[in-house]
Amino acid sequence: MNKVQVEILGLSASPSAGGAYALLLKEIYGIRRLPIIIGQFEAQSIALEMEGIKPPRPLTHDLLKNVIDNLGGTISEIIINELRENTFYAKIKLEISSMTNEVDSRPSDAIALAVRTGSPLFVSEDVMKIAAFVPSSEDTDDTFNKSEDDNEFDSETNKKSTSETRLAQLQNNLREAIEKEDYERAAKLRDEIAKLGGSSN
Repeated sequence: MNKVQVEILGLSASPSAGGAYALLLKEIYGIRRLPIIIGQFEAQSIALEMEGIKPPRPLTHDLLKNVIDNLGGTISEIIINELRENTFYAKIKLEISSMTNEVDSRPSDAIALAVRTGSPLFVSEDVMKIAAFVPSSEDTDDTFNKSEDDNEFDSETNKKSTSETRLAQLQNNLREAIEKEDYERAAKLRDEIAKLGGSSN
């Protein structure tokens, strides 16, 4: 399987996704970006670890990491390997006692573990071809980045990332329209994506 190494570019609230969050991944040796809509709990878990904030008691992802550590295991990599019916799938590659195991996972849970273990993140090239987009020249990585004084989920961060979040949602809607063979809606969505400056694949 051809795979692309990615890193987390940022997190932001997704106004059109009912309280969910947009997690934006960026390929390390390229410019494509992959938006994934995730739940609030997983977004908070990822953000807390990225901020270096330790809760008084372990969260679920901290617990999983502790169990893996106590069993003498390591996570060698996380890979988002499939996109079916507009849903992403991931695998966690574990090495325990010289044996390699693969565990199915939601991407959000796998990424929450990856940020805790420093494990590399990968996306299959097939998934990138379907779901990634190339940002317009005006977009910069700072869109999702924030200073140390900012709160990850504050309104200022959300305002800065509205364009990227909207683009992520449009990409998801476009995939849904194509899968449902609603080509008239798909054409309108492609036009809207083009106006926002993101090229769809």
